[in-house]
This record gives sequence, structure tokens and C-alpha cells, in this order.
Amino acid sequence: MTLTIARTRAVYDLLDVQDALDRSRGRSPELEAFYERMLETGPERFVTTPSSIDALSPLLEECPNFDAVLDDLARYLRLAHAGNKGFNVMPILLLGGPGVGKTHFAKRLARAMGTDCELISMNALSAGFVITGSSASWRGAKCGKVAEKLVRGQYANPVLVLDEVEKASGSSQSDPLAALYQLLEPETSRAFRDEFIDVEIDASQIFWVLTANSVEGIPAPLLNRMAVYEVPAPTPEQAAGIAQRMYASLLVELNLSGFDARLAESVLDKLAPVAPRDLRKTLLDSLGYAVADGRGHVTVEDVRLRPAAGRGRIGF
Repeated sequence: MTLTIARTRAVYDLLDVQDALDRSRGRSPELEAFYERMLETGPERFVTTPSSIDALSPLLEECPNFDAVLDDLARYLRLAHAGNKGFNVMPILLLGGPGVGKTHFAKRLARAMGTDCELISMNALSAGFVITGSSASWRGAKCGKVAEKLVRGQYANPVLVLDEVEKASGSSQSDPLAALYQLLEPETSRAFRDEFIDVEIDASQIFWVLTANSVEGIPAPLLNRMAVYEVPAPTPEQAAGIAQRMYASLLVELNLSGFDARLAESVLDKLAPVAPRDLRKTLLDSLGYAVADGRGHVTVEDVRLRPAAGRGRIGF
């Protein structure tokens, strides 16, 4: 089991919040309640760092096609340990076709770091309000995902995943990517202002993971703020390893101790084309067919592949 080292960091100033609360009296009950919650919970949040430099090794076994990303992250983790500082790296952009496991990788990375993960789908997002919040003077106004995660969560360094970022659309009045120019820069993100609460929040510790099928539609200045990685589909050998590890995990999870510990090569060959995001369900179905037939092993016939039903979402 990998433990995490946790320090605390103030993500906002209590005096600023009190001043904002005093100014908002009688204007918006929702805003007043939010300020009162900020005062009640206090500004300190955890900043986590894996206690072992080998904390990311299990991810390489589970997501072997992310080896280039993990090589860099492992290097930065060693630097964090050498300098006794937090594990905080530049935002990363994962490029690859649907189904290669980008979103799943981000979630597993958050677990390895001992922090939270928040998924924000950018597909057809027509405004940046989801990220930055909306003005308290608007009807139905509320804070954005960044402020919500930092104020209501326990961590100053959650993993925020912007899924399908190249598909975000906007207008001359509202660009959903505009806030990222500030949020992806360490210096300017320390003084991020959500439109709803209008109080400076330190968002500099957020671990940003963006996913996309291609860089088309992503502005060059935004690309320059990220480390860009092209993630290939798993090779047949990697796919077999992923399937075997997931199968073994399911046997433990479902307490199926009477089943064969390993899948047959013919079964692994049939599972090879299954996208990582669909693999768990395929294996669950296969185990279900085997149980229904009174067997303790999965056969090729149990693996019933579904035809592609059009283009799906990225990741698991």
C-alpha cells in the first residue's frame, strides 16, 4: 500500500471572505451561504505527495501505453522527494483516439497521488461558466468547478480532467477556454477569481489533465502551457496484460476463488481488440456466462463482442 505525505496550504484568505460576506448582505442568500461555508471550513487544504518514488509503478502495469507520460511523472516525483517539496508538475495534454484509456489513466493517477479527481466534459461546452462560475447578479448563479472543488473539497491539489477539450465551443462573448490561460499558469493561478464568489483563490496546486483526439481546435498559446503526449492504443501484448490483470482483479472483487487464475491464450486473443474502457464490462459478461454454464473458466464463446455503435466518448 502506498501512503501519501500531506501538507496543508491556504487556498484563500479569511479576511477577504469576511469582507466579501459583509458587502453581499441582503443581495444573495446563496452567495452569503457560500461565504459562511468558506469561513466555517477554513482556508487550509491538503497538498499530497506519494511517500514512495515507486508509487506510479502500478500504473505502468495497468496502463502500459502511457509509459512516456509515466516516465516523466516518475522523474518529477523523484525531484519532489529530493527537494522535500510537493509533487506539482505542468499541465498535461493526452492525445489519442477514443478508448485508449485517457480518462481512466487520470483517475488512477489521482488515486496514486492520494487526492480527488473531477471530470469536466468539454464536449459542446458553450461557455466557461462551468469552470469559472457565473456572476452572482445573474439568476441561478453558482460557482464554477474550480472554486467548488477547492472550497468544498479536502485538497488543494485535486486532479481536474478536462475531457475532449478540442470540442469546446464558444462565441465572441463567451470562450470556454479563456479561463485556462490564467489557470494553467502557476503565477497567475495563485490569484484566480471565480465569477460567483469574487474572492482570490489559490488554484496553483491543481493537477490539470486535458484529453483530446487531436490538437486541432486547441489554440497554440494554450498548447504552449502544457506538456503534450500522444497516447497510442495498447499493443496486442499490452492488451493481453491489461485483460489478465483486470480479470484477476475481478476474481478477487467478486470472490470467485473457484475460477482459473489465468485466462486462456485464445480468450486473451479475442479480448485484444476490446477498448480499455469496455474491457471491464466485457469481462464481467464473460464471467457471468461461465457461471451460468456452471464452469470455473472463461471460454472464447463467453467473450461476446459488441459491434461498434458509433463514435464514443474518450476514456473509460
